[in-house]
Amino acid sequence: MEEKNIFQYYVEAITKNYGNFNGRARRKEYWGFVLINLLVSWGLALGLGAVSPELSIVSTIYSLAVLIPSLALAVRRMHDVGKSGWFILIPIYNLILALTAGDVGANEYGPDPKNPEMGLEVDQIGTE
Repeated sequence: MEEKNIFQYYVEAITKNYGNFNGRARRKEYWGFVLINLLVSWGLALGLGAVSPELSIVSTIYSLAVLIPSLALAVRRMHDVGKSGWFILIPIYNLILALTAGDVGANEYGPDPKNPEMGLEVDQIGTE
């Protein structure tokens, strides 16, 4: 399986997984999106705001456009550590969970995004 770069994770979150609240998201996927999103938001706010204060509305529109993918990715990140998506509402603890390594193998939210095949092996062992 080919490793993706953080820009690919960002584009995938915006396009393919726009409103996908199911499944799991790796730390690299989540933090890559957060980094690119911050750079784009700040770039729009500072760059366009310096040109004309009226253009700063573009930054607000961008932030609203990525709100749903941001929430969906955060929920999938919580799923990766075996927690409900509602944990994104708990300050500080959600940051700790976002920094925590995901469950190894499949959990109740889906296969391990790092090693999807590993979850199949674990499931097969339990049925023998």
